[in-house]
Amino acid sequence: MVQIIESQYKEILARYIREQSEQNLYAGQRLSRQFLQENVQPEEVISMHKAALEELHGELPAEVWHSFDLLVEMMISYGMANRERQSLVKKQEELRVEMDLAAHVQDTLLKTDRPDVEGLDIGVVSIPSRAMNGDYIYFVYDDEGSAGVAVADVIGKGIPAALCMSMIKFGLDSLDNAAANPSEVLGVINRIVEKSIDDAMFVSMFYGKYNAENAVLTFGSAGHEPAILYRAETDRFEELRAKGLLLGVSPKAKYEDRDVQLRTGDLVIAMTDGVTEGRTEAGFIDQSIIFDMVREKKEAGAQEIAEYLYEELSRMQQADLRDDFTLVIYKKS
Repeated sequence: MVQIIESQYKEILARYIREQSEQNLYAGQRLSRQFLQENVQPEEVISMHKAALEELHGELPAEVWHSFDLLVEMMISYGMANRERQSLVKKQEELRVEMDLAAHVQDTLLKTDRPDVEGLDIGVVSIPSRAMNGDYIYFVYDDEGSAGVAVADVIGKGIPAALCMSMIKFGLDSLDNAAANPSEVLGVINRIVEKSIDDAMFVSMFYGKYNAENAVLTFGSAGHEPAILYRAETDRFEELRAKGLLLGVSPKAKYEDRDVQLRTGDLVIAMTDGVTEGRTEAGFIDQSIIFDMVREKKEAGAQEIAEYLYEELSRMQQADLRDDFTLVIYKKS
């Protein structure tokens, strides 16, 4: 087969030298595809070209022939590097396909339904900075007017973080009690995380339970970013802080419950640090900027406010999110 290809190449080269036509170039392009099929290496093509020229124009100066020796050596190194590159590209493509599949499985397994609770408007945005999301939102609710929300952030990324999220979902599903207090929920999840994941991986979580009967939000935290409460009546913000270790640090960790009364127009914004630690070229985005954004859209629905915060903060960072962006807004209507 190699001899046939060499003969074909010499014939195409001879015609091109005589005519320099587009048809000759097209014939060369077609033959190059055959080179690929037969795995002909770049240095072999150079040697083939040199041999064909020697037969067609043997009177060329010796210096010209010596230049082909240099070109052959260069193509040997180029060919090796190119094969390594193609192998790496193939592996990267295989990894990308696997990550896309894993991300789809994650979306399917961790899907949660937004509750419909009287007197409460809920907005949600969760945007991963990469294929796999290290943040997690989960709702627990019942027909009695209780609506619990868990906002978690795994310290870690990729598939290990996604597997950890599955553990958290398993724990929340096992509770199956929207009326459970945050201290109980966080305690159960902490024991599951501590037993099930690597010692180097930890999880922060905010858990809030809203009671529609008295409009009280009971909340707790496992080392998570404090939620923000906006008081519509006074136009003031305050942080909802509660003591508690990160999930997975100690099986004996204790968590506290704290209550806050919500009034018409009040907003509770639970988020991950991808929201509060956004950066521009000038440095971190100041919390007061986020507060001003909330004030600007305070009359809008919870989902519109959530989407507005994401769009504006993303724009400020030139759409270059360095961390997963997740927030949940409870708005008392």
